[in-house]
Amino acid sequence: MRRLLPLILFGLLSCGSTSPPELEGLSVLFIGNSLTYTNDVPGLVASLARNAGLARIRTAQVVLPNYSLEDHWIRGEALDSIARGTWDFVVLQQGPSSLPESQAHLIEWTGRFAERIRAAGARPAVYMVWPPADGNWDGVVASYTNAATQSNAVLLPVGHAWLAVLRDHPEIALYGPDRFHPAAGGAYLAALVIFGGLAERTTEGLSLQQPILPLSQAQAVTLERAADEANRAYGSR
Repeated sequence: MRRLLPLILFGLLSCGSTSPPELEGLSVLFIGNSLTYTNDVPGLVASLARNAGLARIRTAQVVLPNYSLEDHWIRGEALDSIARGTWDFVVLQQGPSSLPESQAHLIEWTGRFAERIRAAGARPAVYMVWPPADGNWDGVVASYTNAATQSNAVLLPVGHAWLAVLRDHPEIALYGPDRFHPAAGGAYLAALVIFGGLAERTTEGLSLQQPILPLSQAQAVTLERAADEANRAYGSR
């Protein structure tokens, strides 16, 4: 039985610099669980948007521990937030969903949410997560890719970026102590992929303009490149 109250965090950040003409602002609602709120992935996305010079930045979360998209649908708060807000995107996330029944579940509930999101004038996006350190990567990738494709949602291929960094740069800690939730570096890599995918732009140099995490310059550059490569190779609009 869940005893924790919902964690609903709203952030509003702005800056006076002129944003690129193709994207004046970004307003994003995140719906998910602890893989979204651990180390505040939405807050990091907002910080990247600020570093990119966007004139309008708004992020909000409806997130609860261990919640699936079906759980959020039944509770109703996520649906209310979609209907009330003026969002550019609504980002959907649940657990790894690597088993066949979990894959079917993710596809079904992503599709249901996508209908409500479009009805509210926003675009749905699917935040591909990662498995536990010893988990099934192929299942996660297939699950989230299929969910995005079948609901015609933007695919944010965070899992692909994680896999590349784990393979090529194991010195950068992505997993936290429980070997599932993201460490600071893992949350930051997720934010880079999400911002780059939603804004349709490179993340190169954004973290170096204003350091927002305890990462070295070399590590920040590595994560930026991994995020950009994942979006180019696997992201969808």
